[in-house]
Formats: sequence, C-alpha cells, structure tokens
Amino acid sequence: MRGSIEGRMPSTWTAEWDGPLLRVATPAQGIAFARDLAGLSVPELDSLIHRLRDYFSKRGEAVEWKTYGHDRPDLPARLRLAGFEPEETETVVIGNAAELATDAAPPHGVTIRKTTARADFDRIAHMESEVWGKDWSWLADDLASRCETSPDDVVVLIAEADGKVISAAWLVGMPGTEFSGLWGGSTLEQWRGKGIYRALVARRAQIALGRGMKYLVVDASDDSSPILQSLGFQKVTTTTPWVWSPRP
Repeated sequence: MRGSIEGRMPSTWTAEWDGPLLRVATPAQGIAFARDLAGLSVPELDSLIHRLRDYFSKRGEAVEWKTYGHDRPDLPARLRLAGFEPEETETVVIGNAAELATDAAPPHGVTIRKTTARADFDRIAHMESEVWGKDWSWLADDLASRCETSPDDVVVLIAEADGKVISAAWLVGMPGTEFSGLWGGSTLEQWRGKGIYRALVARRAQIALGRGMKYLVVDASDDSSPILQSLGFQKVTTTTPWVWSPRP
C-alpha cells in the first residue's frame, strides 16, 4: 500500500522519489514513506534520512517519517540520531469489508450523509479544530483537493445533529490494491460513546464493498483500536510517526 501513495495524492501534494523513499510535500508539512530499506547499509540509511531532513529544513517545514512495526529494526534509532522525535504509536488494523458492511445506524437525531461541498469541508475542519484544540483549517483544502483529484476513490461522510457537524469520516480507495483506507472519525466529546463511529465504519464498508474493495485498513488510535477490533478488525502491525521540526 505504501507503493500506491503517489497515485492517490491530492493535487495540492507533490512527491519525489529518493531511492526507496517517497518524499511528499503537503500544505501542512512534509511526509515520508519508505517502501523497502533492507538493502541499505547503515551509512546509506543515515544519508537518506539526512537528505530528507535537510530538504525540509531549507523549506522551513516539519517532516514526518511514517514508520511501521515491521520495518528494519534499527530505523527508529537512526531517525532519533538525526533529530527526529516519535509521536503516538497507532495500531494498524485490517478488516473484511463484507463482514463490516452491517446495518449499524447512528443514534436518534443524528444523520449521516455524503458530501462534496466546500462549505461542509470548512465545517468539518472547524469540528476537528474543536476536537483537537488546534487549527485544522488546512483540512478543508485537503479534502477538497482529494475529491477533485480522485473523485472515484474518495468519499467524505458527515454526521450532523441539530444542524451541527458532530463527526466526519472519509473513505480513500487505494488504486492497484484490494484495500480502502478509513480516515477521520473524530467526534465531539459530548457525542462520543453513542455509536456514531461504528455507524460511520459500517457506512464506509458498504461503500467500499459496492466498489469492489475487499479490505479496510485503519491506522487506529488507542481510542479507536478497541472499537475496531470488537467489530472484527485484526491487528497486523503498528505505525509510529517520527517528526523532525525546524528550530527557531
């Protein structure tokens, strides 16, 4: 799936390969995905990491190297030596779309619908900013770009109550694979624990199944992972973002 990223990026992202590393510039920050590092010596790996860091240093931007639990075991140590710091580890879970496409409904008073409207993307970004306590305004542009660039691969769902966005989630198809990724799912605190997240998973599973996709994959937080595993998702590995940020 890491090898499919270049073919499903929003138009606002730009990417360039440096050997086995895909270096991606986004409106928010840099992202790096390594497809296969097994053939590199330690000096070669260090050089690759330093080139990535120096590239985004010149841009004055942070960069995230997304590592996985099954990557070469010395990768975290080499990233740390180059000044990268780990963020929260997530659990990668995979589920069978046919088994997850249930009729789970949202609670009374909550509606879920598809959207491609820019005004809705702005409302989603506002909701995310409230959930996380930081500025997520960039998300509106990101969702708009995804839908414009890959309209057949991206579906955005919005959950509302009393005219307010209380949660949102999106499905991202991965061309050339049998997988679709589940993203989003953040919910306002007063609406958590009511089945909204489960309903969004089921709705996206139905859409993925209808598009011929067999599997759903999620980088799940500690909050989401138990819910997803109770629905039938299986843990396969972990993922940890290692982030380098330019110093003032």
